[in-house]
Amino acid sequence: MMYSEFFAKRWHTMTLPEQLGNVGSEYSRARRWKEKGNVEFFDKAFIRFLELMDLTITDSRWRGARRRELARVRGGVCEEFMSTENVHVSFMKYFDVMAVVARSTYTGK
Repeated sequence: MMYSEFFAKRWHTMTLPEQLGNVGSEYSRARRWKEKGNVEFFDKAFIRFLELMDLTITDSRWRGARRRELARVRGGVCEEFMSTENVHVSFMKYFDVMAVVARSTYTGK
């Protein structure tokens, strides 16, 4: 894992939209590098996406249906990125909505 214990603690103080807005940034980077064919940068962004998504899924505040939804999103993104076929699924709108919500409720903590 790239992220320090300090960062992981900070991560667990963020709201779900803040967490998913940040996860979405890595998703967007990975998607862009994959489209450009840059395997090295794609791999790095995808690994960061997975790490941040895992931090979100393991946050003790998210349980039950919410945790299952997060796990399904993680699995869907993995399917999207690892498929050798042209998958026409994108989670960009999902992450964009979360980023907008996070920005609209940001209090400057």
